[in-house]
Parts: sequence; structure tokens; C-alpha cells
Amino acid sequence: MCTRPDAQGRLAGPHAERAEEGLPPETAAFYRRMIEALQSVDVPFLVGGAYAFARYTGIERHTKDFDVFVRAEDVNRVMATLAGAGCTTELTFPHWLGKAYQGSDFIDVIFRSANGLAAVDEDWFVHAVQDEVLGLPVRLIPREEMLWSKAFVMERERYDGADVNHLLRATAADVDWRRVLRRFGEHWRVLLSHLVLFGYVYPAEARKVPRWVMQDLLGRAGADLDAPAVAEYVCRGSLISGSQYLIDIEEWGYRDGRLRSNGGPMTGDEVREWTETLDQDG
Repeated sequence: MCTRPDAQGRLAGPHAERAEEGLPPETAAFYRRMIEALQSVDVPFLVGGAYAFARYTGIERHTKDFDVFVRAEDVNRVMATLAGAGCTTELTFPHWLGKAYQGSDFIDVIFRSANGLAAVDEDWFVHAVQDEVLGLPVRLIPREEMLWSKAFVMERERYDGADVNHLLRATAADVDWRRVLRRFGEHWRVLLSHLVLFGYVYPAEARKVPRWVMQDLLGRAGADLDAPAVAEYVCRGSLISGSQYLIDIEEWGYRDGRLRSNGGPMTGDEVREWTETLDQDG
């Protein structure tokens, strides 16, 4: 039986807690201690990952990490708090991610998406959803920001398109679409591509996306057909996959769309460090 989110975007019934059931007791206890440590110093944070996804979609995942979202200006304070609670900490990637370890358990401290676009700002907190994780009251990342950040994950080894479709299926009627459009900004084509695919995957659910949203985006696409050709030889593919478009940049002469000098969100050092990691993983 399908469980639908309530008006606040939370799932009623037993599905709401299943993302927590597969955890070893020591891992669950570790997560609780770290949540309590952050709450004790009143540092602003949001819970995302499998816990937020389960409450918005009803899909449970038993992952080995715990995602905490914070503003960039709060990262050092968050890391210091987790270190004081017994973790080994590292700023794994200075442009988006820190980690806090204790044995085999760890917490991801996220302040931006890996491509540098989806920075955690005050709006994440203003629109956060009150809920409970592991028996503790927390705030979850908003559905709109989850949609925004997942829409750009199109790596060869990880594609979040199904997550986007499941999120839309469960919550499209409650989404603040004007905020979503502002979030995507000049990257609106990425959003349009997902909405077109959503209508293909779920023909009976397609109208959950308001007509005006599709008309707005399709109108932009139509207007582009009559616009002058873009002169910049830029590849934005690197914003949706850090590895699969390297040939465009390294061999075919395209400028990297991730770089600030090309209108992107990242510095040259950030791009190099992130790309080296992707090369190692590949």
C-alpha cells in the first residue's frame, strides 16, 4: 500500500521510521549523540539524506552515513562540536563537504552541492520541515532544495533521476514552484529535462506539476530557438557529471562550465581537487 505525505510533507504510519530500522544499535547511538551534541550548542543544522528522502517519498534506504546540512559560515563550528564529541574530523573538500568519523561510522557535513551550485543558505532553514529522527526532534531539508541538488547528479555511477521522479510523484502538489524556479535560475533547462521525464515515467501523475510551470519553461525553450547562437564555447556538462565531460574540456577545446571565469561556481583549485578524486574513483 502506498503512503502519501501529509500537508507538511511528512509520511504517516510505519513507513516514516523504516529508514532507521536497519541501523546497528551502536551506529544509531552514535548518530543520536552527534545530534544531541549539535543541539546542545544551538548550532543550526538540517538532516537530509535517507531520512529526509524516506519522509518525503516513503522509500527507505539503509545507508552507512548520516547527512547534516549547514551554512558555509557554520562549518568550522559544526566540525569543532563533532570533534569535541569524540569524532575525528576533516574538511574533505573545502568547497562542499566535511566528514566526522568515529570508528566505521561517519557523518557527512554538507554546505554545498559537489558541483558548487546548491549552497546552503538561510532559505533552507526558513522552509525546513520539523520532524523526528532516531527519537529526536530535528529539522529536515526542504523538498525544494532536495529537488534542486539531486537534479544535477547525473554521473555514470550515480544518477538521481529516479529520486527526482519519486520526489515529484510524492510532493509536486506541495512544492513551492516559484522558489524552485529561482533556485535553478539560468540552469532551468536541467529542471525542464526532469519534468519532461517525469511526465513520461508517470503519465497519470504529470499534471501534479502546475501547467504554468511547464508553460513557463517550454516558453523559454521556444524563445531560445529564435535567439542568436551562443558565442561562448562552454561545456556545462561538467556541472551534471564531473567525469563524463572531461574529454570535452581536456581534448575538444570546450571551456569548463564549473569555473567562475566561465560563469560557474568553482575556483580552479576546487575543480582540480574534485576532478582528481573522480579520476581515482573511476
